[in-house]
Amino acid sequence: MRILLTNDDGVRSPGIHALLAALEGKHEVWVFAPDGERSGMSHRITLGSPVMRKKLGERVFACSGTPADCVLLALLGALPCKPDIVISGINLGPNIGTDIIYSGTAAAARQAALMRVPGVAVSLDAFSPPYFFEPLARFIAANALLLAHVWEGGHFVNINAPNVPSGESYAGAAVTFPSLRRYQDKLSEFTAPGGESYYFLHNVPPETDREAGSDWDAVVQGKISVSPVALQPVGYTGDARYQDARFALDT
Repeated sequence: MRILLTNDDGVRSPGIHALLAALEGKHEVWVFAPDGERSGMSHRITLGSPVMRKKLGERVFACSGTPADCVLLALLGALPCKPDIVISGINLGPNIGTDIIYSGTAAAARQAALMRVPGVAVSLDAFSPPYFFEPLARFIAANALLLAHVWEGGHFVNINAPNVPSGESYAGAAVTFPSLRRYQDKLSEFTAPGGESYYFLHNVPPETDREAGSDWDAVVQGKISVSPVALQPVGYTGDARYQDARFALDT
């Protein structure tokens, strides 16, 4: 099987190289990833300006664009062949539930699925070292064919795993749904000598609903979470107030 690896941590991230090491020799693996950190870029794509591609190895390329750019370019012809599956990660840190909105890792998998190629985002639930990538990389290598086989369009797959040291075992794997995260970011302001204001966003670990069957519930139990995520935005189910609203056509 032909696999395209990408990420949002950059082409030199240890997470993507753990996947490469686990998959090489079993599959034909290509790497097309950003040339530096692109975390939190969501599904941004580059319009109106060129995107640079640089060859780093026989099947390894860096890209000046975003994670979604990498997949978009690769599938439109920047690589000489089309992959059977796109795997994005392994991300340094989890992409649980509502994180999917912001995640460049998830966006790369979503872009693949939008272009009719199975897309899988892979993240590790650890915010600081040590990161134990190898067990998760082995899980992906063991299940890459299955993930490509069960995909039938309309979704991408978001995988999160606990940070289990090498030599230890996961408690299992579960098919889950995305949980709800409540963010608690804080803002610091700095005033420059010229009077300009600069703002720094400080990330605080979010509160997460541990609903039974959710991705967070699985990870807390020591399991690998496998969440199929729909591509089509879903309408708000509590829309009765909109149905009853009488919208004016003019002022």
